[in-house]
Amino acid sequence: MLTLPRGLDKPSAGEIIINGTRINDLNDNQMISFRLNNIGFVFQAYNLIPVLTAGENIELIMELQGKSRHERRKRSAELLQEVGLIDRINSRPSKLSGGQQQRVAVARALASKPKFILADEPTANLDSASTQNLLDIMERLNRDEKVTFIFSTHDARVVKRAHRVITLEDGKILTDVRERKE
Repeated sequence: MLTLPRGLDKPSAGEIIINGTRINDLNDNQMISFRLNNIGFVFQAYNLIPVLTAGENIELIMELQGKSRHERRKRSAELLQEVGLIDRINSRPSKLSGGQQQRVAVARALASKPKFILADEPTANLDSASTQNLLDIMERLNRDEKVTFIFSTHDARVVKRAHRVITLEDGKILTDVRERKE
């Protein structure tokens, strides 16, 4: 049985409210369930499981949600098609480029149909073509699927496409700028 950590980080002060749920008040099992069903993660280092194929990495989150094998396979293929990697469904991470691994990580983050995706430096170490492709995918998913992406980034190309930019320094908000993209 696979066990998941309660949270990636626990706040030392303040409160976190997501879609009306104050997550500080959730017990461990409630937090795991909330995260499993509401939040997707794209890690800077991808965090793909090396012994699993691209398709299996995407399916894992849905297996934890209790989805049927048929449903997992179908959604995994749809997501790999969406990110342009259907032909790599049976490839292990070691056989994928950095840009391909990052697109698999995005597909994995979308597998559970989350409302939010937290992306830590999603374009780090990607070439400019892979960066533009990944940002195009994320922008399309935000527009068409209403997925909210929350980025931690130093990449000006990511910042340029954002609808809202909050600049932090030493844990404090310096600026909070909302822009209407048309």
